[in-house]
Amino acid sequence: MVKLLGAILILFAGTMIGFQQAARFAERPRQLRQMANALQRLETEIGYGYTPLGEALRRAGTALAEPAGGLLISTADRLTAGEDVTFHECWEAALQAHWPATAMKRSELDIMLQLGTLLGISDREDQIKHLRLALLQLQSEEDAAREDQVRYEKMCKSLGILAAALIVILMV
Repeated sequence: MVKLLGAILILFAGTMIGFQQAARFAERPRQLRQMANALQRLETEIGYGYTPLGEALRRAGTALAEPAGGLLISTADRLTAGEDVTFHECWEAALQAHWPATAMKRSELDIMLQLGTLLGISDREDQIKHLRLALLQLQSEEDAAREDQVRYEKMCKSLGILAAALIVILMV
């Protein structure tokens, strides 16, 4: 009876691990789409609203869900806190604080870090160009993430179940 209960628990745990890994593959394209939406909103605020960067970040961030909304609001809070910091420092600190909670990879972080070095130091038109470039790069990463999702999501689910079944068989 104890062996049966242990086997069921191992099967359940292995299945959940597989499904959790599969969920990360499904979450990444959604978060990339969300980040691209954040950059589009920021571009609109800067380009058409003639909004200062701190206020544009706050407005765009309040309209978005986590993690993109939190990233923009955190950057705006750091920027308007009255401390003598540059936009790049605020952006990098917000990325370091929010990035571990995302399903995104290092390549997307590099795109966002590069954007942080370019925003806030030039005129409005130049900032819009940099936002559009980052948007194109994120859309490219989103396409790759969708391909990864199709390729690996089902495999992770199956692998979790099969690994748990293997452990149960070896226990018996």
